[in-house]
Amino acid sequence: MVEYEACILGLRLSIDMKVQELLVIKDANHLVHQVLGEWAMKNTKILPYLHYVQELIKRFTKIQIKHVSRIQNEFEDALTTLSSIIQHPDNNFIFPIPIGMHKQPTYYAHVEEEIDENLWFHDIKEYLAKREYPEHATHTQKHTL
Repeated sequence: MVEYEACILGLRLSIDMKVQELLVIKDANHLVHQVLGEWAMKNTKILPYLHYVQELIKRFTKIQIKHVSRIQNEFEDALTTLSSIIQHPDNNFIFPIPIGMHKQPTYYAHVEEEIDENLWFHDIKEYLAKREYPEHATHTQKHTL
């Protein structure tokens, strides 16, 4: 999320400065490839950030996003250092980024409780000892064992 928030702040600042053409250089490999649509997003909590970055990108007439390794990204490190030591008289804080969470798919597994006096590993233990399936085992239960 931190990488996305930094990217969003940079894009918003560029938009406020009326920048039309932009070269974005990031050392966050996942962010670059996700924004470019080359990699899928696995974390649904970050999905709103990705959509927001993609919306901001549409405001530029020309934009390039490139990945460089962290070692090669001395320019970003220098800018980060400068930004941390510069006093901003008008704004001593960063405005929060409004990110809305929409309905997300929910997954759950329903597990039925077995009413049995034996412990959960009883059937496994018996199978290993006797090499026989339990009497009333279904095909799925045999396959699981």
